[in-house]
Amino acid sequence: MRLSTHETVQRIWTVRLHPQPGGPLLSCPGCTLHGYRLPAASARSVALTHLARHARRDVLPRHLRTCQCRARSCSWHPRHRGCAGPVLLALTCDRSGRVWRLADACAACAAATTNTAVVPDTLLASARARPAGAAARHARPPHGPGERLRVREMLTYLAVALPRFSSPAARLLALQCALRTDGRGRVRLPSGLLRSMRLHGRSELWSELEHAGWLRCSLPRRPHVEARLLDAGIQSQTAGRSVRARAAHWALRPVPLIAPLGMSPAVQLTALVLAAHTSDGFGSAELDVIARLGGQSPQQVEDLLDQLVRCRLLAAWQHLREHDEISWRLPERGTLSSATPGR
Repeated sequence: MRLSTHETVQRIWTVRLHPQPGGPLLSCPGCTLHGYRLPAASARSVALTHLARHARRDVLPRHLRTCQCRARSCSWHPRHRGCAGPVLLALTCDRSGRVWRLADACAACAAATTNTAVVPDTLLASARARPAGAAARHARPPHGPGERLRVREMLTYLAVALPRFSSPAARLLALQCALRTDGRGRVRLPSGLLRSMRLHGRSELWSELEHAGWLRCSLPRRPHVEARLLDAGIQSQTAGRSVRARAAHWALRPVPLIAPLGMSPAVQLTALVLAAHTSDGFGSAELDVIARLGGQSPQQVEDLLDQLVRCRLLAAWQHLREHDEISWRLPERGTLSSATPGR
């Protein structure tokens, strides 16, 4: 007898934001939510939170999940080599930012769909499902997925959660805030940390993230800057603060691609993106993925890769145009120590 449980669970959820003078109206065809008025500043966060609730409620075992894009004749993206890779949760928004879709999609289809990022399962776990007190400490796994993987997941999430025009420096700041926040969305960044990132005194970056509706910053104090993150998805992380803090520390010095002092935030962010996709001295990723995670255009990505070669962080890189993929190779051991700015 064939089991058909997976056919009864919907794995595509869509919310729409309808512009109105008093604030956008949110509607969701998959539930009874229609015409819910929102403040313009929090519309993005509310939409993502609503989609996350659907995904948590309509749980399906991983082995029963299928590529919903394939079920719809792959109409969400241009033609490519076909379905491949694990089934993931893909978050897509249209260019206007008014329609958001969360759906199961294979890795290949997710990579081929524009304005799409993979949502880590850790960001969809319900905070209410966590055990409390001492039981929580024993229930959590002793080790996380690794600093590199955690940073990659957060970069992927921020690529959709932040506006496309967000600057590289604001993205680096948002990454540290997201990884260092507590369970209530509160974060405190010491002045020394901001100085090490060369972002101390850059009040325009906090204003940029505030304007995007992603956080609210309190008046800066001398030893630190405090902020409250408005993104509910960030507040639902299951990893403990110590685990996330290690990932945040690695993001400051992403071995083996540590950008020399004085490099622009765009170069630093690109080096971090590549480090998150590098293993054993080699790495590869779709050009669109590198551009999306770094908030750059494909042309800008190629210029930034050339800069990384000139400062000897990369030995070489190649654009595989057949698959629109970038591959790169790190220098041999012992050559990185000679890399200095302007050399």
